[in-house]
Amino acid sequence: MEFIGSSYKGDTKNGRMDGKGEYTFPTETKYEGEMKEGMFHGKGVLHFPNGSKYEATWENGIAKQGSFTFADGLQYQEKDWDYCDGYDRRFYSERCNGLRPAGESQLSDLHPPHIIPDGCYDCGDGSYDPKARVVTSYSGRFLRNADSNRAGLCVQLIITP
Repeated sequence: MEFIGSSYKGDTKNGRMDGKGEYTFPTETKYEGEMKEGMFHGKGVLHFPNGSKYEATWENGIAKQGSFTFADGLQYQEKDWDYCDGYDRRFYSERCNGLRPAGESQLSDLHPPHIIPDGCYDCGDGSYDPKARVVTSYSGRFLRNADSNRAGLCVQLIITP
């Protein structure tokens, strides 16, 4: 695990994750829950660095049933999803707390929004610098080099009305 940058704290059996534990991926995503024979098995939650989470029942490392909750508390619904459709384009926080007064536009779900350096684009987990072709976290920590697909996604998130 140390070789790939992951870690585990919890119960083991025969040198494998077994019982309750916490597995941390190199991306800082954490799984907290039940393990069996080195795999996620039983009830467990994946906590993502951006604050979102996926709660599921796992069988031999595969999520069999689960629910995803965004960092702002919005819970994903596979059916009857009415958030951000063609009829209602408000941010989730606006749905919960109401619209901001006239003249105080809300440009992201977070108010006030993250500070993005001039010439950079918001990617949801940080900012993309098109000159350096890198994505850094909002606190300035390096996240990844940007390839054509990821860079385009960042730009698209900003310019899509």
